[in-house]
This record gives sequence, structure tokens and C-alpha cells, in this order.
Amino acid sequence: MNAAPAPGGFPVRLPARLTSPRPGWTTAADVVVIGSGIAGLTAALRLHAALPAGMRVLVITKDVLNAGSTQWAQGGIAAALGPGDTPDEHLTDTLVAGAGACDVDAVRALVTEGPDAVLELIALGTEFDHTPAGELSLTREGGHLRDRIAHAGGDATGAEIQRALIAAVDAKPDIEVIEHALAVDTLPAADGGVAGVTVHVLGEGRNDGVGAVLCRAVVLAAGGIGQVFSASTNPPVSTGDGMALALRAGATLRDLEFVQFHPTVMWLGEDSRGRQPLISEAVRGEGAFLVDFEGRRIMAGVHELADLAPRDVVAKAITRRMEESGRPHMWLDARHLGSEFWERRFPTILATCRSHGVDPVTELIPVAPAQHYASGGVRTDLWGRTGVPGLYATGEVACSGVHGANRLASNSLLEGLVFSRRIADVLPGEMRPWSDPVEDERTGGLVSGSVRDEMQHVMTSKVGVLRSAAGLAEAAERLAKLLETGPRAIDKDDWETTNLLTISAALTTAAAYRQETRGSHWREDFADRDDAGFAGHVDVFLAFGELKFGFSPAPATDRPGDTPDEQEER
Repeated sequence: MNAAPAPGGFPVRLPARLTSPRPGWTTAADVVVIGSGIAGLTAALRLHAALPAGMRVLVITKDVLNAGSTQWAQGGIAAALGPGDTPDEHLTDTLVAGAGACDVDAVRALVTEGPDAVLELIALGTEFDHTPAGELSLTREGGHLRDRIAHAGGDATGAEIQRALIAAVDAKPDIEVIEHALAVDTLPAADGGVAGVTVHVLGEGRNDGVGAVLCRAVVLAAGGIGQVFSASTNPPVSTGDGMALALRAGATLRDLEFVQFHPTVMWLGEDSRGRQPLISEAVRGEGAFLVDFEGRRIMAGVHELADLAPRDVVAKAITRRMEESGRPHMWLDARHLGSEFWERRFPTILATCRSHGVDPVTELIPVAPAQHYASGGVRTDLWGRTGVPGLYATGEVACSGVHGANRLASNSLLEGLVFSRRIADVLPGEMRPWSDPVEDERTGGLVSGSVRDEMQHVMTSKVGVLRSAAGLAEAAERLAKLLETGPRAIDKDDWETTNLLTISAALTTAAAYRQETRGSHWREDFADRDDAGFAGHVDVFLAFGELKFGFSPAPATDRPGDTPDEQEER
């Protein structure tokens, strides 16, 4: 990794750890899993099976087990399970969407191991949809050239997978679960690895504040960063806690600038806040199309796949048309699908739209882009290792390398499955000895939770779908001022907001560093892709409270549009 400063840097120091009371209680588990979505519960189940008898697995989740992003996944899970489909074709589609920033070996692991991982979900009790002939029902989404998206309940795939995983965990009473708990920071060991985590439990009889869980390994599966932005498809618990915790622990964050904005999120009005209803890409996969206020097809002539182009292409096209017309949203036309089809294929979306006063059977759906998925995160190797001894990461909190500059639709659930399985394959053989936590002399800090709204406005307006040097510089200056706002108290809101500001600062400076347009990162002042200067990864790490940056060039074989044969020929 070549050390290089980001243009302008970041003007203030970030907290090296979060200020919190000294732990008032202590427990222990061999492995702590932070997060309870598909990645976290898969890791817990696989580790429970892989570890020697008597070793304890503890799951920590900030809300209840099903409160994370997995339950909201509508479209489905991608895997080469259909007739004529192959992992190599899935690999090619993933690399094209990733725009030259994927790790080819990581993608190959994903697509090769993916079919078995999905079959294991089925064996676990997940009830995917089937055709009348009894075959697994597969559909297509943007960027896929094959029907390879397995779905459940029409558009309730995530909820069904989460149901099956929770049932499986409930059947293992020796997997301990602590709900309503925020992981604050790691407890450092003498060798720089982890010796445990500090946890603030908000209920369930442990209202005595912060405690400590001593452990031999931590698996981060804490999800994404949705609340960095004003409009997001993510639930309220997605506050970047896992990424910020890992950064403070000494891990590196990679590709943070690649934030995916879903192009078709239901527009609820100028003052709408919080989680926005997602109109799944699968609706366009079944024939819906985007139009402007004059009824003109938005994607006509923009991309060869038209309304099924990769998400970044569609999101930018919608944003452009909104800016040109001065309109706050565009429209999705799915009226021709008919009532029976809507009720069978997309019952959840249909009910959601109707609950907001729109009947998609007879009316256009107002849509606009909103933050959806973080392609970057905690840098890991192919087995989920972060570089900090004893700290692993999987799912959206991690950057395994499979998504590159833009995630291919429905690869996210698969990534959580595959790389959690991979962690469970290696972690038992890498178990660290029990270590006493060392006294940590790093400076703590917090900001006030009251600044969250302003932070979200800054990030949405200056670090959203379209970016520029001037906007990013303004964002960095305004975020720096917010970071100097002292806390009102030491509480969950302050901890979360400090995490959000930490990630916002890192994301903004990474976006300033990447002076090109690639995938989901769009620079108005650098509209072209620059393979000579930026074919690789922007890495961010923390040194004594200062953000440091480095650039890791991507291998020459990682080029979008190349087939595996073409890669081998070079």
C-alpha cells in the first residue's frame, strides 16, 4: 500500500475510542458475534458447529434479532442455480458491475461457493418460491444476464431467510444472545489484538450501563452506514458502529467512497425522514420502466440494458433528469403488470405503496434515489481476517472485495452467507489464547447526538449521488465543526452519532481522494474513469486520531467486461 494524503486531508482529529463509563459487569465467551442479520447468524451457527464442545458463542445485537437490514431485502439472493447458468457467468456479471475495483479471487469464491450456501439455507428451512413444476423460481435483476435470483414470498426474501436463521439459532440454546446491546469498543490485548468488547446493554435486566465481554475472537457483522444520509433504505440501527469500532481498533477501511444509491425508492415528500420504502429492482426485472413527468422513458438510449442497467447508471440518470427538470422525483410505471401479478409477485411492495396512498396497479409510483448499500467497509482477506489479531468481519460491514465500485444486485445476501462460512472454516484453527485487556491510554471523545440531522443533510447534499471537489471540501469543513460539538451526556445517541460522524469524515475524504468517476462514485469535476491513476482501492486508517490514507493498485486481471478467458489470455 502506497501512503498518500487525501487532497485537503481532514481538518480535525477523530476519537481514538468512545468515552464511556468503566465496565460495571463482566462476562466471557470464546467468540463474540456482533450483529444478527444473515452474516451474523450464519457465522454464529457455523461456528457453533465448528468449535470444540464447551466453547461459547455469544451474539450481540443492538435491537432484537430481526431488526437489521436482512429482513428488508426484497429482490432475493443471487446464485448460479438455473439451467445453463454457471459460476463463471455470475463472475463476469459481478466484475462488470464492479467497474474494475473487484477482487477477482473474492468474486470467484462468492460465485463458486454460492450455490452450496443457498442450498444449505434451504436445508435449514428457508422456503423459497417455486414454479408450478416444482423448480426453484428464479428471476433477473439489473446487471445480471441470466435469471439467477432466488426469492421467497414474492418480495419478502430477506424476511424469510431471517425467520429461518432465527429459528435455527433458537434451536441452539447454547448460542447465547444479548439483545438491545451496543458494542462500544474493543478491549485491546498486549499484542495489539482483541481481548474483548465493551457493551452497553439497554434493557433485559442489565440497565447498569456498560459491561465487558472478554473473548478470544470477535466477528463483526454489524451492517452498514445508512443513517449517514437523510434518505436511506436501511433501518435506524444502521449507524456505522461496526466500521467505526474496527477503525478505532486498528483495522483499515477500504472503498468507503463506493456508496450505492438505490435508484427506485418510494418518494414520500420533501420532509420525509428515516427509512424509505424500497421498490425492488425486481419490479423492473419483471417489466416496469422509468418515466419523467412528460411520460418519456428515462433509460432509453442511456444504456444497452435500459431499465435493467446497473444501479449506479440508473440512479445517476434519474438524478440528472430531476436536476434538469427541477422535479423532486421521477416515476416508475408498472401498471401494465396487472392486479393478479402484483398480488402474487410483489405483495409486500403493493401493500407498502397502498399504505402511502399509491396504488401501483392503476397509478405511477413516485421514486427517487436513496442510500442503499455500502460496497466498502472493513478491509478483509478471503477468510474474513481484518489484520487486527482476533478481529474478523463479514457482510455489509466488511469489504471482502466482491462488490468493487458497485454491488451487483442480490449479491449482498450471498456475500454474508459465503464469507461467514469461510470465517467459520478458519477461525477454530486460529483461536487466540485468553488475554487480559491492557489499560488503553488512547484518548476518548464523543459528540452530541443533536448534530445528527445537520450531518445527514451535509452528507446527502454534498457527498450523495453526485460529488465535486468544492462540495466535498465544504462537507469536510462542516463535519469538522460538528465533531467539535461536545456531548450532552454519555448515552447511545451520542455514541451512535460519533460513529456516524467518524464514518462520514472518512467517506468524505476518501471521495475527495478518488479524482475520477467509477461505479457508484460520481465526480462532476472528474467525469471520466481513470484506470491509469485510480484502478485500485482507497484505504483509510486511524493513527493517533488522524485519518491516514493509502492506495492499493488493483491486479491487472480485474477489468470490467472481461470474460475469464480474456483474463487468462492476458
